[in-house]
Amino acid sequence: MVPLKEIILATRSLDDDKKALIGKAYTFVEKVHKNNSRHYSTDIITDHISRVALILAHLGMAHESIITGLLHHILREGNATLEEIQAEFGEGVALLVERATVLRDIKYYRGMKHVESLRKLFVASAKDIRILIIKLADRLDSMRHLHLNNAHHKRIARETMEMYVPIAYRLGLRGMTKELEDLAFRYLDPKTYNHLKAVIQKERKVHEKQLDSLRQSLEGLLSTSAVREPRIDTRLKGIYSLYTKMLRRENDIRRVYDLLAIRICVKTIEECYSVLGIIHSYWRPLPGRIKDYIASPKTNGYKGLHTTIFAGNGMIVEVQIRTHQMHDQAEYGLASHIAYKERAKGTKDPYYSWFNQFLTPDNKKGTDTRQFSYIPDWLKEIVHMHADTINESQIITVLRSDFFQKRMFVFDIKGDVVDLPLSATVIDFAFELDPALGRHLQDAKVNGTFAPLTTELHNGDIVEILTGKALKPDRQWLASTKTALARREIEDFLFSDST
Repeated sequence: MVPLKEIILATRSLDDDKKALIGKAYTFVEKVHKNNSRHYSTDIITDHISRVALILAHLGMAHESIITGLLHHILREGNATLEEIQAEFGEGVALLVERATVLRDIKYYRGMKHVESLRKLFVASAKDIRILIIKLADRLDSMRHLHLNNAHHKRIARETMEMYVPIAYRLGLRGMTKELEDLAFRYLDPKTYNHLKAVIQKERKVHEKQLDSLRQSLEGLLSTSAVREPRIDTRLKGIYSLYTKMLRRENDIRRVYDLLAIRICVKTIEECYSVLGIIHSYWRPLPGRIKDYIASPKTNGYKGLHTTIFAGNGMIVEVQIRTHQMHDQAEYGLASHIAYKERAKGTKDPYYSWFNQFLTPDNKKGTDTRQFSYIPDWLKEIVHMHADTINESQIITVLRSDFFQKRMFVFDIKGDVVDLPLSATVIDFAFELDPALGRHLQDAKVNGTFAPLTTELHNGDIVEILTGKALKPDRQWLASTKTALARREIEDFLFSDST
């Protein structure tokens, strides 16, 4: 069992009362579970749940989530009751434990059962997004302690790659996404995994001294500049990420320029640009490889400056520059946002503004309207795909083309941002911006030029929607939609118009 002291040390900004409550839960499960083992594993339950709590603590989650990590096996293997949990730890923890227990029944299957599993997962998560993060922490620990050559474990790996990796990515959990990808890939294709692992280790060994020398040079240069207390470390590309990039580069590792990278974290945005200028004054950048994700963030909210430099002796290195806050957002994503809201209620910080466009309170009657009921709009859309109005193949199509797709940002003329799947069209944009606009869509301008409504948009496009009161959705639009919202709105209108 992970020592309680280690879990407490990993927490952020919790007062003594909340730390004491975590300690109380730790002692509680230690007594209740004793030496019980998990199903399909020789792993001791107390070892697993304490590791999950540690993962949640490292993510910056508050005490209720960490306690739920400790208690998520308690209702079944521990034979405790919800009433006991509520009496000992409060109503909030009891609700989380109940929902976390329900999620344990969700299994991965092919076909319609897979669709229903996803639906159950999303519906449960829509009640409290923290449940999804707790589930991801649970899955990460399970993947870290699987054993090879087991058919059941291969099913878990496939489930991880096809269900949980996309979810972690959409929540902005870059560190967790990378680790889950690599762990699942290890079981799904061990031969390729071991080959690429050896390739990365070889590259690291060949360039280790040069990379360390480059890091020391950067430290020396920055120590004489106005940049205050920079943190510099090195990074290796993930194995599965390398695999997918090599597929796009015809398996030529010489065309993968970010295999080795140096990351520099500083205090302010101004210092990010100062560091970039210092680097370019000493090392020549590779043409076309300077990327400003501060001015134009990635679609999952990632911010930072990237440049690729010729570091000498044939070594090409990517340098990533970001603030410490950007680094937290990059590693912990939505978990970082939730933790911030839990610790600083009512405090405004522009660092978290990217998430706010997707996090809106669900105030419908009968829903939990506490601060933790904030859920992303994309999650609401999936939940609203009712089984009686959409068939299995349509659900799978929507999930693959919308949720499980890489995303892009498109802007309206006021500067508001719309999050869309790649290859989304003007029609999708209009309905996502406002369904009323989509229902009366007439024309559109893309980057100042009139464009057909079926035009596929690109990251950073600026779109102006023109409407006409007498206009209505056309059935032919369905062939050019990528989002669940646009398709549902068009189909609902066509149905009502025909009755």
